[in-house]
Amino acid sequence: MADADDVRQLALALPHVVEIDSDGFDFRVADKGFIWSYPERRPGTSRRIRTDIAVLYVGDEAEKQALLLGEPEVFFTTPPYDGLPLVMLRLTQVSVDRLKELVTDAWRMRAPDSLVGDLDDGTDSLNPHLSRADQ
Repeated sequence: MADADDVRQLALALPHVVEIDSDGFDFRVADKGFIWSYPERRPGTSRRIRTDIAVLYVGDEAEKQALLLGEPEVFFTTPPYDGLPLVMLRLTQVSVDRLKELVTDAWRMRAPDSLVGDLDDGTDSLNPHLSRADQ
């Protein structure tokens, strides 16, 4: 079972990731969000930041539908996200290993090609002396 601390640890281990100040978590690469806390909105109530649910970038509608249909206990969506390449992820329903795969895939889809090589070769170009094992 994963949680917000796992999201933070996994996201910050990726090259060139910035955490945006928020009530939950919000991670970006090259000014593009790839995973953040779910801002739940219910009629008649104010927005509530849910750190047990992550909004995850998935790239396209086909991938979104595959996740929603294949694992409805893990992934869901809401009408405001219709047409967007984003799904909501119930963190308590995934292992840390699966979360790592999802976070890394989202990062790869949002990072420019020039940064993806930093992950593939195991170094972070901001600190070329630091290997992935050291981060």
